[in-house]
Amino acid sequence: MEQTYQYAWIIPFLPLPVPMLIGLGLLLFPTATKSLRRMWAFQSVLLLSIVMLFSINLSIRQINSSSVYEYVWSWIINNDFSLEFGYLIDPLTSIMSILITTVGILVLIYSDNYMSHDHGYLRFFSYMSFFSTSMLGLVTSSNLIQIYIFWELVGMCSYLLIGFWFTRPVAAKACQKAFVTNRVGDFGLLLGILGFYWITGSFEFRDVFQILNNLISNNEIDFLFVTLCAVLLFAGAIAKSAQFPLHVWLPDAMEGPTPISALIHAATMVAAGIFLVARLMPLFIVIPHIMNFISFIGIITVFLGATLALAQKDIKRGLAYSTMSQLGYMMLALGMGSYRSALFHLITHAYSKALLFLGSGSVIHSMEILVGYCPKKSQNMVLMGGLTKHVPITKNSFLLGTLSLCGIPPLACFWSKDEILNDSWLYSPIFAIIAWSTAGLTAFYMCRIYLLTFEGHLNVHFQNYSGKRNTPLISLWGKEGSKISSKNFRLVTLLKINKSAPPSFFSNKVYKIDEIVRTRIQPFLSIPHFGNTKTSLYPYESDNTMLFPILILSLFTLFVGFLGIPFNEDVDILTKWLTPSINLLHKNLNDSIDWYEFCKDAVFSVSIASFGIFIAFFLYKPVYSSFQNLDLINSFVKMGPKRKFYDKIKNAIYDWSYNRGYIDAFYGTFFIVGIRKLAKLTHFFDRIIIDGIPNGVGLMSFFVAEVIKSVGGGRISSYLFFYFAYVSIFLVIYYFLNF
Repeated sequence: MEQTYQYAWIIPFLPLPVPMLIGLGLLLFPTATKSLRRMWAFQSVLLLSIVMLFSINLSIRQINSSSVYEYVWSWIINNDFSLEFGYLIDPLTSIMSILITTVGILVLIYSDNYMSHDHGYLRFFSYMSFFSTSMLGLVTSSNLIQIYIFWELVGMCSYLLIGFWFTRPVAAKACQKAFVTNRVGDFGLLLGILGFYWITGSFEFRDVFQILNNLISNNEIDFLFVTLCAVLLFAGAIAKSAQFPLHVWLPDAMEGPTPISALIHAATMVAAGIFLVARLMPLFIVIPHIMNFISFIGIITVFLGATLALAQKDIKRGLAYSTMSQLGYMMLALGMGSYRSALFHLITHAYSKALLFLGSGSVIHSMEILVGYCPKKSQNMVLMGGLTKHVPITKNSFLLGTLSLCGIPPLACFWSKDEILNDSWLYSPIFAIIAWSTAGLTAFYMCRIYLLTFEGHLNVHFQNYSGKRNTPLISLWGKEGSKISSKNFRLVTLLKINKSAPPSFFSNKVYKIDEIVRTRIQPFLSIPHFGNTKTSLYPYESDNTMLFPILILSLFTLFVGFLGIPFNEDVDILTKWLTPSINLLHKNLNDSIDWYEFCKDAVFSVSIASFGIFIAFFLYKPVYSSFQNLDLINSFVKMGPKRKFYDKIKNAIYDWSYNRGYIDAFYGTFFIVGIRKLAKLTHFFDRIIIDGIPNGVGLMSFFVAEVIKSVGGGRISSYLFFYFAYVSIFLVIYYFLNF
C-alpha cells in the first residue's frame, strides 16, 4: 500500500504531455499534427483513463483501511522560511479526482464528435487536457500556496475555454467577465493565505489547523483579524463556485462550447470552491461566526439561483442558474457543518448536471440544422419543442437528469438533497423554509426546461427562399412525414461552413455540409430502433459517440445515490470512505439511519417537488402554449383591482428572473459607469491640480523672467537708479514700521 501511495504524484501530471506535445507539434510540424489530430483525442482519453483507474485504486484502499497519506519535499529553505511542495491523498482528494476523471473522460469522448467540425479541434483538446492537469493538481495539493498556484491555472484554463470561440464578441466578453470576477475572489484568497501565514508561520494544512486551534484555545489571537482572514479565504470560494454576489460570470460562461459547460461548469471548476471550503473546514469550524456567514451566503445563493432560472429562454443559461442554486445547497450544508451531506450532493449533482449539459448539447446539435449555426437561436427553448419523436434517447436521458435534480426517488440527487433539507431544520427554521421552498422552485424550472424543449410542437419556422418581404412563415414540420427541399427554402439565419469535415475518432463517417444549410444526413443505421433513412430537415438523434457518454451518465444518475445508503452494515460506503476527514472534524456520523424518520421526511420533500412539477406542467403542458395557459389562469382572476395586482406580481417576477435580478445592471451602473466617472474625475484632478501646480510655477517663472529681462538694458546709470530706488523704498517702509 505504501508503495502505491508513493506513485500518487503522477495523478496531476499524467494528462500534461498532451497539451505540450500538441503545442510542440503545431510549432514544428503543423501539417502533420493537424492531419493526425484523431490521435490526440485518443491519447487524451487514454491518459485520463489511467489516472481514473489509479484514483479508483487509491479510493478502494482508503475505504478498506481509512488511511491518509501525505508526502512533501522542501523546495525553498532560507533561515526561518521553508516552502514545501507535495501531495495529499485523503478521502476528499480521491472523491474529487474520481469526479474529475470520470466526467472528463466522458466529456472528451463526447467532444470528439461535437467538435469534429470545428477548426479549433486540437486547441480544444489541448485546453481540456491542461485544465484536467490543473484541477487534479489543485485537489492533490498539500498546502495553501500550492493550492493557490493551481487555483490560478484553473482560472486561466477557464478563461481560455469560455472564450474558445473568441472571434464572437459575446464569447470574448464572457471570458473577460469571468476572468475579472474571479480575480476579485482570487485576490481575497491570496490575502487570506498571507494572513494565516502571518498568524501561524506555515502554509501546510496540518500545521495551520493545529497552531490556530492552540492559539484560539489559549485566547492568544485577535479574533477580528482571524475572522477577516477567514472571510478573505472564503472570497475565493465565492467567486469560483459562483456564490452571491460574485455569481454573475457563470451564466455568461455558457457562451463556450457545451462540453466545456458540462465539464468545468457542472462537475469540476465550480466545485473547486466547495472543495476549498471542505478542505479548510477544520480551520473554519473553530472561528466564531464564519460558519454562519458561509451558510448565509449559501442560502442566499440557493434562492437567488432558483428564482433567476424561472424565466430564462436559453437552455444552457437555465442550467447554469440551476448549477448556481445547487452549489448554494452544498455551501449551505458546509456552513451548517454537514460535511458528509455537502460532499454527497457534490457527487450526485456532478453526474446529473453533466448529463443535463451533454443532453442540451445534443439538442443544440440537432437544432443547428433548423436555425443555422446561431447560438442565440439554437439554444433558445422558445424555438424548440416537439423533439420527443426525433431525439428519443436524448429526451429520456434528459428527463432522467431532470427528475434527479427535482429530487424524485430513487435517483441520485434525491438522497443527497433530502439530507441537506433535513439538516436545515436542525440548524435554522428560516433557512429550512427557504431551502424547502427552493426545492419546489427547482422542480418547477427544471420541468419547464424539459417541457419547452421536448414536448409540444416545434416553433422554428422557415422563410421562403425568394427573400421577399411579407413572405408568410412556414412551419418546418408541416404535415407528418412531409419533406422540405433545401433548394426551395432557406433558413432565417445561415452560416457558411466548409464543404467537408474530417471524421471523428470514434466514427468513420464523413459529414458533408451543404453551402445553403448545414444538413447532416443521419441514417440512424447504427441504432436498431431507427430505420428512417429519408433525407429531411427534421432534427436528428446524435451519433453513438455522443450518445455513449450520455447513457453512461444516465447510469451514474440512477445508481450513484446508493453510495450513501446503508444496506448490510450500519455505516454506508460514503461515511466509511469519509471516516478520516470526519474524525478530523471531531464529528461522529456512525449512527445507523432511522428509516421511519427518513421516509417521513422523504414524503414531504417529494410532495413539494411534485407540486412544482404539477405547476410547470399546468403552465407549459403540450396541449396549450404557455401564453394560452397563462390566459387560462388570468380568466380565474376577475377584472378590477385584483386583476391589476395579479398582473403586477406576474410581470415583476418575470422581469426579475429574465433580467437576472437586475444585479448585472447594478454592477454595470455602479462599478463600470461609476469607475469610469471616478477615472475622469481623477484624471481632471491630476491634470488641473497635480500637474497644474508645477506648470503654474514654471509659467510664473517665465513671466517674471520676461519682466526682469525688459528691466535690464545694459546701462550702469539705470542699474544705479533702480538700486537707489529700491533702497529708498526699503528705508521708507522701515521708517514707518518703527515709528
